[in-house]
Amino acid sequence: MNALISASELAAVLAGGDPPVLLDVRWRLSTAAAAGEPPFDGRAAYRDGHLPGAVFIDLDKELAGPSTGRGRHPLPGPQEFGAAMRRAGVSAGTPVVVYDGGLGWGAARAWWLLRWTGHPDVRVLDGGLPSWDGPLETTEPEPPEGDFVPVPGPAGLLDADGAAALARSGLLLDARAGERYRGEVEPIDPVGGHIPGAVSAPTTENVGPDGRFLPAGELGARFRELGVSADTQVGVYCGSGVSGAHEVLALAVAGIPAELYVGSWSEWSSDPERPVAVGPDPQ
Repeated sequence: MNALISASELAAVLAGGDPPVLLDVRWRLSTAAAAGEPPFDGRAAYRDGHLPGAVFIDLDKELAGPSTGRGRHPLPGPQEFGAAMRRAGVSAGTPVVVYDGGLGWGAARAWWLLRWTGHPDVRVLDGGLPSWDGPLETTEPEPPEGDFVPVPGPAGLLDADGAAALARSGLLLDARAGERYRGEVEPIDPVGGHIPGAVSAPTTENVGPDGRFLPAGELGARFRELGVSADTQVGVYCGSGVSGAHEVLALAVAGIPAELYVGSWSEWSSDPERPVAVGPDPQ
């Protein structure tokens, strides 16, 4: 199944008699607290205008569990995640479309979690809200309770040891900005650098200037240049498992399955026993 849906395709589906559940996952990676600025408020943006019928999902509270000091966005508990999805009207037999403010990271996190926990039909609005030229609404819907019960899959998820091993036996992609991978800057976590053996693959290079994903063929060519082959096991990590989900989505668009290290650099760098590599080479 195609993991993406265009704005025109979504408009046509919404005009039909069996619309999907719409989830608004506007979220932004923010260093505002360090700069003395208020953080981005996705719910306020949602209230200012959202796709008709969309329900707001709070990434920090509903798509992540409480931080334990090792990872900023750990997995939510299945019960808590299921309750949030059912509140939003998600059922196992109903298609779901997720979108965000255009960067794609928040929507990808919701897409990955729903797919990993067993929902069969989830797509991301390509380009997010900026791609939508239809009507918006400000009222908050009250959808009927859904019936989705998360069942985490046996594959698709890496822990720290698995990521370390995959960096040597397969291909581990670092989805963060290149300067963070190289250890030149680190605006959030205490240590800069990357997991030894990981390859730099900024997720921002998977999309065009309009925020839409590159065509599948171009994405496939990009990942082949980074080392993907027909028999390569691929894993992805980022800062805290959000932009990494976006890279897993890009890989899916290219037809390449990949696993996600959800704890990512925020977990890895919090453990002083874990080695850290710096510079442009995987090492």
